[in-house]
Amino acid sequence: MAIKLSKEVEERLISSLQRYCGENMDEEMGGLKARMLLDFCLREIGPSIYNQAIQDAQAAMQDKIAEIEHTCYETEFPYWQKKR
Repeated sequence: MAIKLSKEVEERLISSLQRYCGENMDEEMGGLKARMLLDFCLREIGPSIYNQAIQDAQAAMQDKIAEIEHTCYETEFPYWQKKR
């Protein structure tokens, strides 16, 4: 599955890559190089990040589902339990 970004997000990421390279690598990066690096990262690193995010979301949902049993449980036939 290819990761698709909106044009706005893509442009912000390209600007961020250019700024990062300029400030931390003492090297200016043009728009084409930044776009190529972003494309590489999305293809090579993106799936690992995406898969981890899905695993994290599944774990969070499983935790919430496990809580339902305790949160939403009502004792049945409570009237007769009080009479004893």
